[in-house]
Amino acid sequence: MNRRTSLVIAALLTGSAAFSQIHKTERSDSSTTSRSYNLNPIVVTGSGHHQHLKSTPTPVHVLSSQEIRQQGITTFDAAIQRMIPQVSMAPSSMGSFLRLNGLGNKYIQILINGQRLHGDISNNIDLNRINMARVKRIEVLDGALSSLYGSDAIAGVINIITDEPTQDMVALTSDTRISGHGQLTESAQLDFYHRGFGSYTTFTHDRADSYQNNPLEYVKGSETETQSTIAPLFTGYQSQLLSQKFTYTPCRPLALNAGIESSYKMTDRPDTQPDVTGGTDYEMRYKGLRWNVGGIYKFSSRNSLQVTLTDDHFRYGKEYDVETKTYAVGDYVQSKKQRTLTGDAKAILGFSSHSTTIIGANWRKDFLMATSGNIDAHVYMLAAYAQHEAMLLPRLSATLGLRFTHHQTFSNHLTPKATLMYAPGNFRLRATYSAGFRSPGLDELYYHYFSVNRGKPQIIFGNEKLSPEKSHYLSMNAEYRTKTVALSVMAYLNRISDMVTRLNIAADEAAIGMLREEFPEMTDDQTAKLERYSLYQNSDKGVVKGLQANASVNILPCLNLSVNYNYAYSRTKEDGTWRMMERNIRHAATVAANYHHTWGKYTLNVNVNGRMQSKTYYPNYEDAPGYGIWSMHTTHTLDMLKWAYLEPSIGIDNVFDKVDRRIDSSLRKYALYHPGRMLVAGLKVKLKY
Repeated sequence: MNRRTSLVIAALLTGSAAFSQIHKTERSDSSTTSRSYNLNPIVVTGSGHHQHLKSTPTPVHVLSSQEIRQQGITTFDAAIQRMIPQVSMAPSSMGSFLRLNGLGNKYIQILINGQRLHGDISNNIDLNRINMARVKRIEVLDGALSSLYGSDAIAGVINIITDEPTQDMVALTSDTRISGHGQLTESAQLDFYHRGFGSYTTFTHDRADSYQNNPLEYVKGSETETQSTIAPLFTGYQSQLLSQKFTYTPCRPLALNAGIESSYKMTDRPDTQPDVTGGTDYEMRYKGLRWNVGGIYKFSSRNSLQVTLTDDHFRYGKEYDVETKTYAVGDYVQSKKQRTLTGDAKAILGFSSHSTTIIGANWRKDFLMATSGNIDAHVYMLAAYAQHEAMLLPRLSATLGLRFTHHQTFSNHLTPKATLMYAPGNFRLRATYSAGFRSPGLDELYYHYFSVNRGKPQIIFGNEKLSPEKSHYLSMNAEYRTKTVALSVMAYLNRISDMVTRLNIAADEAAIGMLREEFPEMTDDQTAKLERYSLYQNSDKGVVKGLQANASVNILPCLNLSVNYNYAYSRTKEDGTWRMMERNIRHAATVAANYHHTWGKYTLNVNVNGRMQSKTYYPNYEDAPGYGIWSMHTTHTLDMLKWAYLEPSIGIDNVFDKVDRRIDSSLRKYALYHPGRMLVAGLKVKLKY
């Protein structure tokens, strides 16, 4: 019996009764062994104010911190993909390419406590900037919601809610997780709260090694001849995140807060070698700095005013670790520098016991400096919005919302929203119409890009005449929810118009003359190889049709089962022809279960989690095959003292060793980025006074 088989058998014996679940709440105090399985938690994203999940007019998926921990997860991308079937990820050195309900990164808005996370790498948000050590819950909202959240909320909104304790105490927490291929996450937290003043400090270190599942690639121009390569399937990295937040409540109605967060990330790729392909001369280096100040004043339990100011800086570039003709080891060349200033004001008003009104205003200014593209530009947006939610009849409620946006380049835009909810007993029937929009990015507006890749010039022009991308979203939802059972099904249709794409234009004689004037650095040899150039334009249309089904059942006080299914059929119309959108996954499901039991001072949690999905479509390339991947994880909580507790954990990731070992080349696309079966171990220690 080999070592891997022994590990699998041991995990099966440990977790034979084990299962994980989707919709439960975290423990109110993580230093106790009590558990609550709440299928009706408090949420905020769907309506813009706090409500129980079954009362929100728009369906929301909730991942609690306790659930994430019981899965043995310490990164945002692992949490969101393992537990939400409508989400998929494709990691790369340029960040994680995120898809939600058939649409990609640029159509998804990621928020932290309702405030947008800025800073992208080729439209990929740097997810390592999310402080998972502070996550209280993650709320995922499907569909357009630009009436509340503005630009980019076309595919959906992901809101990360953080947790800062508010009882008098001093607490020090250390949380470590290790697994194969050099994967390590370590976080340390120092929390202090006394008489209305809170201080919350977090440092997180995260790292992983590069790996490949097949050391071969096809020789360029051949579909049969292969050669060795060191190009990784997954790009290794190391990152650090340091955050500090202060809160102060000088009197009961007023709460103030201020925070600052610094992030750093460096890739770790194989260096260029003379006798094998796949190495690189440089690493990608990313830095972020984000600060915010804000406050909330509660006039009464149902009337409040919130104000927030956020300043978010992000930049990335190349740091050379191989000497070249142009650069020495250690040289840094900046690619992009971004900054976003945002100001928000929102009033939540309860004019009557059966209505809630939200009135808000938003100001945002984006800055971009890019050496590749010759950009030094900025744009601003001003917005005002209102939403009114009211009970029309004893079981019938309606929500109407409208946002007015003024953008520096495309002038004015309106995005409405309307919902109806009928709530007889434990049933909920919902109908939603909402509009979404996405303002063009600064690169799409102002690019003047010239670069040379393997001797061939690449030229891209921005277009200041671009219109915003627009969407119309319709959904129907039926739900049944009690303390022990939650069942729901939803069908939706999302239509997108004026999609921003790059138009490839043939470089004829007249065009070449124009391009030589625009880019005098282009050589005669490069000009001879120039075949086309690109211009951003509003051209394509998109349609996504989908169906979701979710079930979560507390079979026993100690046992919960859940199943989540997503069907998405996404197509785009390009040059008059409809085709599947790239990376579309028609069928995906997550199956999860959790068992827990307490004996005195010891609590055992055992989890099983599986994700299954059909093939991933890649137009003009080979489709990536579907897969099913299963993981097991156990946590062991020891509450031996009032001021301290230990929580060791152990599990197996990818129990059945599912791996995509196809030969890698520039023409191959993947869906499963996993090195195979791995042992996962962790230890959480908390000292509290």
